[in-house]
Amino acid sequence: MKSPSKSDAVFEGFLPRLSDGDDMVISVSGYAMRIQRVLENHLPPVWIQGEISNFTEAASGHWYFNLKDAQAQLRCVMFRSRNQRLDWRPANGIAVELKGPATFYAPGGSCQVTVEFMRRAGQGALFEAFTRLKEKLAAEGLFDAARKRPLPAHPRTIGIVTSTAAAALRDVLTTLQRRAPATPVILYPTPVQGDAAAGQIAQALATAGRRAECDVLILCRGGGSIEDLWAFNEEVVARAIAACPIPVISGVGHETDFTIADFVADQRAPTPTAAAELVSPDRQGMLRHLGLLAQRLRAVATRQVERDTIRLDHLALRLAQASSRSLERHKLTLAGLQQRLIHPGQRLRQQQESLQGQSRRLGRATAALLERQRLTLQRLVAGFSHLNPEAVLARGFSIVRTGDGNIVRSSTEIAPGDPLALTFASGTAQAQVTQTEP
Repeated sequence: MKSPSKSDAVFEGFLPRLSDGDDMVISVSGYAMRIQRVLENHLPPVWIQGEISNFTEAASGHWYFNLKDAQAQLRCVMFRSRNQRLDWRPANGIAVELKGPATFYAPGGSCQVTVEFMRRAGQGALFEAFTRLKEKLAAEGLFDAARKRPLPAHPRTIGIVTSTAAAALRDVLTTLQRRAPATPVILYPTPVQGDAAAGQIAQALATAGRRAECDVLILCRGGGSIEDLWAFNEEVVARAIAACPIPVISGVGHETDFTIADFVADQRAPTPTAAAELVSPDRQGMLRHLGLLAQRLRAVATRQVERDTIRLDHLALRLAQASSRSLERHKLTLAGLQQRLIHPGQRLRQQQESLQGQSRRLGRATAALLERQRLTLQRLVAGFSHLNPEAVLARGFSIVRTGDGNIVRSSTEIAPGDPLALTFASGTAQAQVTQTEP
């Protein structure tokens, strides 16, 4: 009997040791079962690279395809529970790397790979490069929270670093127009994909920092594969973000996409639209807040006028009481003097004249004091009335609104032919723009 070879050792324990003359017979299913055991127990899963062909998606959601190269091909299946985890869809001709156990499909008499993981070819190397750079920059402190700057609450100018053809640019501009239409926006155009994109992104960031025209920068682009977003994983871009004197918010890809730029930026937004929302104050919310402040101001002014009116009433009452007491004292004094008169008639006339003079002076003094208090009250009422927004309309001003209800503050916000709504102190009117001047 011949000595066993390496291949014979693999099957040892599953097939009986046969002699050259042994004519033992087993069934096809029995032999297929033994093949299946050998494949599943002695062939560990490894990463396999090849090109997809004959791709088919069954009604169940499972994917069936062949993985081939120039010399061979393998049948593959990726069940729905596994392929749902991918954020991309394979197609014929795409080079991929996959991993999974080899299985033997006995009814068809074929061997296949049950795919558990799949990625585009080259992503493994890209991920390793991503991990190395991330560890390097983290060790240098570029990701530390202490070096990240807060975003301005009310930026005077917003800068955008992206491609002019990017869909993300339209999303950002639409959001800024809705939330902060009066805030100027400056675009620093740059390619965001391709071999030279990283250097050009870094140059655009340096230009924005050198010009110092903005209070905050949005670095953004739409979603894509790891290759599409790779420019934002380059070291030159990371260092340009760290060196930029202007706070940078990163809005690259979708919510599940993370790049090196996200970790270095002063703040990361899940999407470009979210980045625009983070840097722009909510105009409608601010208007509501101003409305509440105006209501509080009117309430404070009303309470102040009421308090001053009550105070003046108390002062007038105290003055009247003091005048009455003074007059009573003078009467008592007069009565005493009358009793002490040597010549009652003459002294009586003198005291009467003196009393009349004092009464007149007291009346004039009382009238003057009341007049001063009345003028003071009028000044207080007039001063508080200026705080009333309706008083502005009463002085001849009016409020001009566009057709959709927005208040017009500048002639640049309207154009000839636009409808206008005018609000006066009493009534409203409709008008149409015939001409504008800056």
